[in-house]
Amino acid sequence: MNSIKLSICIPTYNRAKYLRDCLERCLRDFNFDFPFEIVISDNASTDDTGEVVREFIDRGAPIRYFKGVENVGMIPNMNSAFRLGRGEYLLYLADDDRLIPEEVANIVDYLDENKEVTACHAPWFIFDGVAEKDTQQFYTIAEDKVFPKRSFADIFNFMLRGHIFPEIAIYRSSAFRASWVPREVCFFPFPMLAHFLDQGDVAFRQKPFYRQVIRSALGRDRPQGGHEIAMSGWDQYRGGLEYFLYFAAKRGKIGTSTDDRYTQEHLCRQFTLQRMAVAIRLLVGQREYLKSYELYTRMEFGGMGDHPQVAAIRDGLMLAVALQTLAWQVNATAGVSRLIISGFPDPWTIKERLHKVNFPTKVDIVDEPAEHVSDLVENAAVLVSSPEHRERFLALGYLPNLVFSQEDLIQTVLL
Repeated sequence: MNSIKLSICIPTYNRAKYLRDCLERCLRDFNFDFPFEIVISDNASTDDTGEVVREFIDRGAPIRYFKGVENVGMIPNMNSAFRLGRGEYLLYLADDDRLIPEEVANIVDYLDENKEVTACHAPWFIFDGVAEKDTQQFYTIAEDKVFPKRSFADIFNFMLRGHIFPEIAIYRSSAFRASWVPREVCFFPFPMLAHFLDQGDVAFRQKPFYRQVIRSALGRDRPQGGHEIAMSGWDQYRGGLEYFLYFAAKRGKIGTSTDDRYTQEHLCRQFTLQRMAVAIRLLVGQREYLKSYELYTRMEFGGMGDHPQVAAIRDGLMLAVALQTLAWQVNATAGVSRLIISGFPDPWTIKERLHKVNFPTKVDIVDEPAEHVSDLVENAAVLVSSPEHRERFLALGYLPNLVFSQEDLIQTVLL
């Protein structure tokens, strides 16, 4: 009989200092009254991850460590960590995030008492590891809820009304084996939820047991997988919802009439547009104005032009997009080493704003030279204040598609 109650599954890759901190907390804080293990799936790290793990094994941590021979990617490595778990229940832990042990124990007790529940979900805290405090909670629910087996319509409406992501959960291992399968274009938590619900009840609890660390004192610029998908994965979110609905329809649990399809399509679209609003906020924070504008157009066309996130970026977006377009064009053109600024009453302001839109550091921003020698002409782009100035540079031999006027840059930015 399996003696391990809970497998805490940690995928990792070249993040030894974060893993060390994570394991230090595990060793210090996990005083469960049931047997547990920590399963580490190392995605072929080249740093000292192995040495860190062996140190904690020597200190008595209940770790099982596996290292792959090659980097297989984030999602396959997450799957590896789960598959290697021997516990009755499985729990994902990112190597730089934190658990709330007492709430983990409460859910384990709940699953022990409710054998029909295949997965128990909960919201999570967004945690500032520099200030050492929770900053917000990712979704809230009014009360603990249990959805009976194959109640697909009820849980779909619950997710969309509360904008709930079934991403953080403790899974019953016996149901997990048939629930996690590869997903390429569908955000995996939605298909997983469909599969768990197909096998039994699914619970959502009010109290978080997980803390997602958004800022770490160990490295404030570390990669954030969750933020990356939030900035680009809206169509994956939609794909996940559509998979969920497809699965439900195949089980005969939701309507498939033309009116039903129209309603479901509308709800998926609204959910996706809401995720775009989150992405816009994150992208503007990273000065990704071109991507922000592309999302802006989709949200405006989708009828969400009055969304607070859209309204918040409207002022100043045209200039930021125009200048970042220039930065992109200059960076993408082979051989350009200078950008000449000409005809502006305050060229310093233009230069300052260019630096704020991720202008390529390999290209020098310069004033118009006294002489237009051939080497300069062949390797320069030009930003001019008016079409008249543009004609003068063309007459000097500058390439016509590398002399930009303000009008060239803003005429396609429609707000």
